Amino acid sequence: MPALSGCGRVNRPVVVEIVMRQSILCVFVISILIVAGAEPCRAHGTVGDYTFLEPLVAEDANPKNEFDILRPQWTRSAEGRDFSLGYSLEKIIVPAPAWMSDGAPGGGLVSILVGNSWNYQSPKEGPPASGFGELETMAKWAFWTVPQREFRLSIAIAMDIPVGNAAVEEQHHTQLGPEFLWAKGFGRDFPEKGIFKYLRPFAIQGDFGYAPALGGATWHEMFADNVIEYSLPYLSNNVKDLGLPWPIRNMYPFVEFNYDQLITGPSGQTFPQINVTPGIAFMNSSLELSVGTQLAVNQATVPNNHATVIGLVDLFIDDIIPQTNWTPFN
Repeated sequence: MPALSGCGRVNRPVVVEIVMRQSILCVFVISILIVAGAEPCRAHGTVGDYTFLEPLVAEDANPKNEFDILRPQWTRSAEGRDFSLGYSLEKIIVPAPAWMSDGAPGGGLVSILVGNSWNYQSPKEGPPASGFGELETMAKWAFWTVPQREFRLSIAIAMDIPVGNAAVEEQHHTQLGPEFLWAKGFGRDFPEKGIFKYLRPFAIQGDFGYAPALGGATWHEMFADNVIEYSLPYLSNNVKDLGLPWPIRNMYPFVEFNYDQLITGPSGQTFPQINVTPGIAFMNSSLELSVGTQLAVNQATVPNNHATVIGLVDLFIDDIIPQTNWTPFN
């Protein structure tokens, strides 16, 4: 039972925490059931022979059909604690030609994404606040792909629309701006013999973006992220099968480097926020499960990030529901 405080009143933060834990547990159980019946990872975010993971913070350069059903994040800062449950749906609207995957069908050329999050803030001073945040939308185009080099470049236009609770939104005016995205695997850049072959499962992916506010107070945000990952599925399937057991053979150790800064904004809030996010991901043909912790790198970031944990449950809906492969443009 929830704890009680004062004249028999329910302690609201405790109730919220219980509901959040139960929701995460339900999604986790469903994910485990999907994992148990799924095949090894394949065609999602694949360029050449390399299948890229969905990052925790950075934007993926690969257009895909996917449902980020749960993206929880917990942060303890100098001002209190924040918890959010993010979610998003990405849908391919223009399929990729077969040559973009070395002749294998699947994948996308253009996709659209819609997402949001439910946020709960518990400050050290003042009452807690909760509600939905900004509506996030994005259109993404993979304009240059070289499957023989496991290389892809994409551009995107992203818009954040403040439709939620103003008490938990980062800012209260629409932001619209471009993003440049990249993904590069090194499976065909290192020799296939000797010790250097074990470098072939490495890959990088990342983004750079600029998002000014369209009205109200001046608010120009710039951000950049880069991910270094190591694909154990690629190691087993394309380099050397070391006999790794499940689920280790489906793992991706990774580390993200995250930069975010208001180029112009409220006084005292324009310092760069720089974090490093190490983590581990599990991926098969139906989903990705990831978890990481975010660590402050520079002194200006420390007050906003004493401790952070981020998770992800990402469903590859075109494998779970094949009918979602439908696209309006061929």
